Amino acid sequence: MNTLGKLLLPALALIAGPAAAHHSYSMFDMRKTIALDATVTKFKWQNPHSFILVDVKAPEGVENWAIEMTSPNNLVQEGWKRSSLKPGDKVTLYVHPLRTGAKGGSYVGVKLSDGSTLGDVG
Repeated sequence: MNTLGKLLLPALALIAGPAAAHHSYSMFDMRKTIALDATVTKFKWQNPHSFILVDVKAPEGVENWAIEMTSPNNLVQEGWKRSSLKPGDKVTLYVHPLRTGAKGGSYVGVKLSDGSTLGDVG
């Protein structure tokens, strides 16, 4: 291996490491979108993914759902702020549900209590 190759190989390994560590969205049914009438219990504005934790009324009682989002940087580009959601907010969340049927999903959009929307609520 030449000198250039010896220098580039470690650099390429560093670049490939984070890319390989990022998970796919294969756990979510991306062909299906469901709407959840929910009450926000926590909004986690964090990297690498933000989360919305909500309570959803169901015939059996209240279900706790965890909704995975993209990074705050991407959310800001869609109009989100750290203060967009707070505990107690009543929202309609649009999500791609987990394939397993567990109470979780991937964020698609949200309709806020004032009628404004973020993301895709179509």
